[in-house]
Amino acid sequence: MIIAGSGMMTGGRIKHHLKHNVWRKECSLVVVGYQAEGTLGRRIVDGEREIKIFEQTFRVSASVHTIGGFSSHAGRDDLLGWLKKTGRPTHAFLVPGEEAALRAFAEKIESGGLAGKAHVPAMNEGFTL
Repeated sequence: MIIAGSGMMTGGRIKHHLKHNVWRKECSLVVVGYQAEGTLGRRIVDGEREIKIFEQTFRVSASVHTIGGFSSHAGRDDLLGWLKKTGRPTHAFLVPGEEAALRAFAEKIESGGLAGKAHVPAMNEGFTL
C-alpha cells in the first residue's frame, strides 16, 4: 500500500506512483478526496482510460475506487454557521468547487442575508478590496 498526497493528483510524488502503477491491472487506486473538474484525479475517477504523466501516455488498467466523506474543508452547513457568526460581510468569495454547486451556495448565502454579495470568481478574475 502506498499513501501519497496531492489533492487532485496534479503534482508531487503521486504522479510518480501513478506512472509506475496505473498501467498495472493488478493494482488498485483508492481515491478518498474530492477531485475538481479538469484535474488528473477527476479524469481518472471519471473513467478516462488513457492519461498523460510527464509527457508520457499511460493506459489506466488499475482498478479505480472512490471513498466519499473525507475532506479537509468545512461542509456547507459548517460554512453557513460560520457566516452567521461573522456579522454579515459585504462580500463572500466562493472557491474552490464545481460551478453549479458554488452558484447554488451563493444564492443560499444571499437569500439568507448572510453576506451582502456572494461571488463566484471566474478564472483570472481580479478584485480590488
